[in-house]
Amino acid sequence: MSISVSGHLAKMQVELSEQVQYFLPLDDHREPLNALLGKPIRLEYLGDIHCTHCGRRSKKSFSQGYCYPCFTKLPQCDTCIMSPEKCHYEQGTCRDPSWGEEFCFTDHYVYLANSSGVKVGITRGSQVPTRWIDQGATQAMPIFRVKSRYQAGLIEDCLREHIADRTHWQKMLKGNSEAVDLEQIRDDIMAKSESGLSNIEQKFGLLAIQRLYRQKVVDINFPVLEFPEKVKSLNFDKQPIVEGVLQGIKGQYLILDTGVINIRKFTAYNVQFSA
Repeated sequence: MSISVSGHLAKMQVELSEQVQYFLPLDDHREPLNALLGKPIRLEYLGDIHCTHCGRRSKKSFSQGYCYPCFTKLPQCDTCIMSPEKCHYEQGTCRDPSWGEEFCFTDHYVYLANSSGVKVGITRGSQVPTRWIDQGATQAMPIFRVKSRYQAGLIEDCLREHIADRTHWQKMLKGNSEAVDLEQIRDDIMAKSESGLSNIEQKFGLLAIQRLYRQKVVDINFPVLEFPEKVKSLNFDKQPIVEGVLQGIKGQYLILDTGVINIRKFTAYNVQFSA
């Protein structure tokens, strides 16, 4: 193996092109991965985890890369990040109002994505199309633009009465979903949700809540040579060495001939990468 580099993992960085380009971050190093398809790779967990916020050594990673004290105090680890419709900024109880104003009170999109089937989701405008790639979506399209994360959460909560809001990761890794007509699905769920959507629009105004009808579907092609018939999850906490032939990359997963590993799950783990 001619490549050998160590450092703390972070979620894989991506670039959308004819085929998604993947890079593995290890501290300040960024290792290109697409050229390693069909070749053996090895990741060895070196036994230590350091919080991505404060640098404290931790026995366990919370909320993908934080130590427990940071997990209980940081705004990015609050429950409203996973459930934005539960935003409590207006109640004066935000963990860090200045952080919320920078990251939550900015343009967000509500979108449809086809990963393990069609789902609804939300993301900051700056995270398009990265969010879709991270979820393993082969098709995606924005359907609302709003002025805050809270508003996006309310719309998502309204729509998910009629459409899924989660990705089934095992199904996503077994192959690409059949292409669907996202424009027609958008129109159908908007019609089914019209009463709830109208209430949200009346509350915040049409300048804050914009329905999007002219957005093009984004098609995403992942670098996969072979999908697994059975999905075996690999875990650094159970086996410190993960190795095998790299057969593909989809979402935040490396697909090896020995199993799959979710790189984002092990953010802040110190590993040695070889290829």
